[in-house]
Amino acid sequence: TVFVNATAAWCITCQVNERVALRAEAVRAAFAARGVAYLKADWTAGDAAITALLRAHGRDGVPLYLVYPAGGGAPELLPQLLTEGIVLRAIGG
Repeated sequence: TVFVNATAAWCITCQVNERVALRAEAVRAAFAARGVAYLKADWTAGDAAITALLRAHGRDGVPLYLVYPAGGGAPELLPQLLTEGIVLRAIGG
């Protein structure tokens, strides 16, 4: 499983989601227990590859959260506002 966090330093929603959900002990423990790879796509400087990723998933900006299943296939697009529960359900926890 791969969790992609497309974020930016200036994105208030992104920062709140990181504090409330992504840095939560239960989420961090579940990522470790399930071997989830966490990839951070930093769009602070407006990187073209991240812009293309955002647009490919119907977004014009961050945050964008994608969960790619372990066996391959299309990612699950998570909502822009996260909770621990949303993240845990998405990774099978």
